[in-house]
Amino acid sequence: MELSRRSALGLGVTAGLTSAVAGLPGSPIARADSCSQGEASAASISAKLFDSDGLARPVPDAPTPSNLAAGLDRTLVLGGGGEYYVAWYCGFFHGLLEDGVDPAGRADMVVGTSAGAYIGSSMTSGHFQHLRDEFDFFGQFPARFAQLAPVSSANASQQRAREINFSVKSGDAETIRLIGHAALAADNSVNGDVVERLAWMLTDDSQTGWPPAKMFTTANDCYTGQRLVVGQDVAQRNGIALAHATAASSSLPGVMGPTLVGQRFCMDGGISKTWAHTDVVAGSKRALVITLTNGYEGSLLSGIPHNIYTEIDGLKAVGTTPMLIIAGTPPGVNLLDPNQIAPAMQAGYDRAKVEAPKIREFYA
Repeated sequence: MELSRRSALGLGVTAGLTSAVAGLPGSPIARADSCSQGEASAASISAKLFDSDGLARPVPDAPTPSNLAAGLDRTLVLGGGGEYYVAWYCGFFHGLLEDGVDPAGRADMVVGTSAGAYIGSSMTSGHFQHLRDEFDFFGQFPARFAQLAPVSSANASQQRAREINFSVKSGDAETIRLIGHAALAADNSVNGDVVERLAWMLTDDSQTGWPPAKMFTTANDCYTGQRLVVGQDVAQRNGIALAHATAASSSLPGVMGPTLVGQRFCMDGGISKTWAHTDVVAGSKRALVITLTNGYEGSLLSGIPHNIYTEIDGLKAVGTTPMLIIAGTPPGVNLLDPNQIAPAMQAGYDRAKVEAPKIREFYA
């Protein structure tokens, strides 16, 4: 009984001390409570101000048909992978068009992320030849591209963002926010305005509108960690130009950007728990999905774990018939090295000759 009484007294004293300490302004408990309250308040303010812009589109945890793809037949998903992959795409689509195969032209919807936003926007806007000519030039003179997008060296703030991006082991919202905050704090010479001008110069896309209704881009809100999907409707509502959305989709943390989409500072669409944002086309009749790797092998631009085969299974689960093409990368290739532009274009062109008959049959 005495032991029990002393235990009860001890608990009471501890509880009393805890309560008293919690009431002190500088106590760890008070600070933690204040921090959690502050985060909740900030989230509430952000939701009140931004939820109505229609840009945020959460990545579903389970296979779910997308209302954006309802009733569509052919859809096209184009993943990201730095300037290497833009160059690969240029060679690939050039080779396809040579053989009379135009997947972007036949698709009812195109979803592009990072490099995929570049090629998707230029294909759907009718400016592919311009993009290909630009990359053909930079393939011959890679030093000129390096002058436009100097990403080889990194200061401390950039290095922090890069290392955080590659060290994470999860794609949850908290992790995306962590990367996003580091991206916001990075002192990049290739900032948002420069990225926008670069995207406009390379794609020749509009800086004032969103001409192709079928085109959608992806990005991530650096502050909230929300996945953003931009199409013509929300673009017009928020005054977003296609070239600006393309720039935001390719704003790699610690390398370039962040870039404004509406009133949200955004980073690369590839910094997400979905490798290629295939969920956006889930529910369409058939989806052609093109990615640089399978998500966990080869050259990557984030440490977030990915598996494209899981996404493909998700499409099948909602009745979408997928066709997957994985470009692949040479061992150890630097996806941001301008010297890789020429060989990447050739690799894409060669691959097109293999895939053209298959794509023609799939989209028939």
